[in-house]
Amino acid sequence: MRRVYDAPEKADGGRVLVDRIWPRGVSKEAAALDEWCKDVAPSTGLRTWYGHDPARFEEFARRYRAELRDADHEAAVRHLGELIGHGTLTLLTATKDVGISGAVVLREVLVGNDTGDE
Repeated sequence: MRRVYDAPEKADGGRVLVDRIWPRGVSKEAAALDEWCKDVAPSTGLRTWYGHDPARFEEFARRYRAELRDADHEAAVRHLGELIGHGTLTLLTATKDVGISGAVVLREVLVGNDTGDE
């Protein structure tokens, strides 16, 4: 996981933006994306509620894991899982603190370390 604002590195492998909204001030060329998978991002309602408030991260993560299991996200999650099977995949986000972003939750789900209880 990395910020989309960080310069690409060879070790990134496939680079996939996992935000619903395109990041401000970043051209498509500078982002050096292989793909923009906005269908896997948290819903607008959940993202707005969360507001990247660290005190809400645990509840955000629980709700986002539930969203990732719904029909609207299922195909996108499956697609990212397939990409992981082809080698290194870097999830990109514009969030300032990647450690409390949806990308963290998504990574846990994709690599099978999802500790959610739902």
